Amino acid sequence: MGFLLSKSMDANQQKQQEFMLHNARLQMERQILMQNQMRERQMAMQIAWSREFLKYFGTFFTLTTLGLTVGAIKKRKPSLFAPVIPLSFFLTYQVDMAYGTLVYRMRGEAESIMASEHDRLDLPHGTPTFDSIEKSRRARSSLASLLEK
Repeated sequence: MGFLLSKSMDANQQKQQEFMLHNARLQMERQILMQNQMRERQMAMQIAWSREFLKYFGTFFTLTTLGLTVGAIKKRKPSLFAPVIPLSFFLTYQVDMAYGTLVYRMRGEAESIMASEHDRLDLPHGTPTFDSIEKSRRARSSLASLLEK
């Protein structure tokens, strides 16, 4: 009788472990999907910000270029046109970021770094572990209890 009960309990325990594993896998998949959606939203906001900034900077650049060009022609001083050159580099960067291929080139460079220069990505003191976090938490909690006294 005890053997049958033990066998039944082992089967229930096995089913419960499988259920827990299934739930853990589902939770992890949901976390990965949520993090990816947050990353996509952040990137979309960054691109949208670049496009909005481009509208304002494009207007500034156009007015500045027109004003400096008119001033350079009227005063016969081509040096007044000089600030347009660095501003045009910045405008080109903004256009590339907002509508060009800058994001794709940055992604390619990031993938290259992750593949061939992975040592640059290491954190100081390595990846945090449960023990290191718990040690830090305990140190802070004991410090807080000392300060309260």
